[in-house]
Amino acid sequence: MYDETIHRSARRQGIVPINFTHPYQDQVIQCFSQNMMTPVSVILTGTAGDGKTHLCRQVWNLLKGEDDKWVSDNPYLTLRYHLTSSGSDAQNLKRAITVHFIRDLSGWAPQHGAKWEPEKEQLLLRFCHSLFNPDIDEVFLIAANDGQLIESFRRLKETEEVKNARKVFEDLLVTDRQEQPGIRLKFFNLSRSSSAELFDRAIEAFLTHHCWADLKQGMTGENELFGPKCPIRYNYELLQTPLVKLRIRSLLELCDYNGLHVPIRQILLLLTNAVLGHPDVKDHLMVPNDVPEVIAAGTTSKASLYNNVFGGNLSEIRRQAITIFDYLDRFQIGYETSNRVDNILIFGEGDENLGSYFDNLIANDHFYGADSRFYAAKKEYIEGTDTSEEKSEGFLQMLVNQRRGLFFKISKEMEFDLKLWELTVFKFAGEYLDSVVEVLKKGAIVKRPILSQLVRGLNRVFTGMLINSDRELFLASSGNYSQAKVSRILVERVSVEPSKGEKVILRHDFSNGQVLLSVFFSPDIYVDFSLTLIRFEYLSRIALEGALPASFSKECYEDLLAFKSCLIAAYMRRQEKETGPSGTTIGLNVLALTEQGMPDPIFVEITP
Repeated sequence: MYDETIHRSARRQGIVPINFTHPYQDQVIQCFSQNMMTPVSVILTGTAGDGKTHLCRQVWNLLKGEDDKWVSDNPYLTLRYHLTSSGSDAQNLKRAITVHFIRDLSGWAPQHGAKWEPEKEQLLLRFCHSLFNPDIDEVFLIAANDGQLIESFRRLKETEEVKNARKVFEDLLVTDRQEQPGIRLKFFNLSRSSSAELFDRAIEAFLTHHCWADLKQGMTGENELFGPKCPIRYNYELLQTPLVKLRIRSLLELCDYNGLHVPIRQILLLLTNAVLGHPDVKDHLMVPNDVPEVIAAGTTSKASLYNNVFGGNLSEIRRQAITIFDYLDRFQIGYETSNRVDNILIFGEGDENLGSYFDNLIANDHFYGADSRFYAAKKEYIEGTDTSEEKSEGFLQMLVNQRRGLFFKISKEMEFDLKLWELTVFKFAGEYLDSVVEVLKKGAIVKRPILSQLVRGLNRVFTGMLINSDRELFLASSGNYSQAKVSRILVERVSVEPSKGEKVILRHDFSNGQVLLSVFFSPDIYVDFSLTLIRFEYLSRIALEGALPASFSKECYEDLLAFKSCLIAAYMRRQEKETGPSGTTIGLNVLALTEQGMPDPIFVEITP
């Protein structure tokens, strides 16, 4: 799955690699355009598999670098190209520029604890020097995983330019920007690209690769590769259906909004496993010779794409070691369910009310729906004729697979009726995507009931009381400690609807794709809170259910208390601007609740 390995293998096998335009490709290429007025260096950072080496190769090809040099194992390469600039005599002048490629900084830098080789250290010192001197005729293209970038430069000789360069890198990483004025550098953090957008590009290239057409034309018997009973063919066709693509994309988009970036390498791995996965074959991935054996053994259903998407064909240890399956496992699809869904799966066959659901979603799926193994196991489970734990576990695993299948089969029209997102640990994920993210992306305003739900949840966390009010945000403390679990001393009430500069709104930060919950105390004093999926789920459950299962993240609670502290600090800043002469008494509002759960502050006056 490494760029240089892929192209060596592709040439050896005579296969065109899967290829698509990286979201950052045009911006990176532009930095090495021959018409640029001032050449700049480029740093590509991000997680493993984000496409850093791939983008380096695009620049190498643009500048007409030799293929033989690129396929070598040397992480450092160099070439020269000519920059066109306008001279004083109005003639175009050619300026020779040297480009230094360090396409894998971790493979080029010494191991941790070892000393730099003098020539390598000197080259990076020249790089630091070039960032602050526009007349130098050399630029650098450096690819490095985000954690290794700062660490490598921290181990260099501590010159003033090295310290300044390192500070630039840290500032650009923290502020998520690509450049600083006066610095000859473009900084691209590839981990900031949308996993959902990467999926759109990757699946299009994957499904339209010409070799699929070659397979179709070479199809032989019905039990052979790409015949009518072939699970590889059926998985490939399933992957083309809009609903399956939509559901996978939704999961990756939710990963983005949970702060979990999925790199390109992991997306390609997901697609490959989805089509080829089977738990009973070598390496758990089918090759052509496996197909007739799988069909003959009657285990086609074990090749289900619906299960493979979550790495269900792999061993638990292998699955946990692969990033994409670790991320998708956090949704617990297959293990979360509802009474309605399980009633359809277990008792739906022939039932007057549930029978139509069972037929449409389970019985009519002749590949991955109810086969003879499922019916037999279900009968034994219902009748209790076999009490062995092994048989029982087998049927329960079949239920996991079928629930996963339902996640990809339930149509948009049936989502509400069958409560699709109750098949995941994030019951409010559909609402988050449809009623918050998509609305804000279009520049529209989120409907008031959603905002009210969030405000009610915030009030309950901020006070530790079951407040039902959603028109005002109540900031409270325990008197001397704002992080207390129960806070009854009212500090301030912030109007949710715009009033004298106060308001609570949801907005979309287009610079980084985050959903923000913003509390304004005045037009220039406000606090932003990143509303990730898990925080939205937390607040929604608190608002509607009043309590959470013990397994829910404690981190969310602590994040919200930290948010409250920031809000109280912002309120104090506003008070400093507005405070008049102080009196001789202290007034406190002690929160109490009516029978309806509405706040009823009691004023207490204290004379020192």
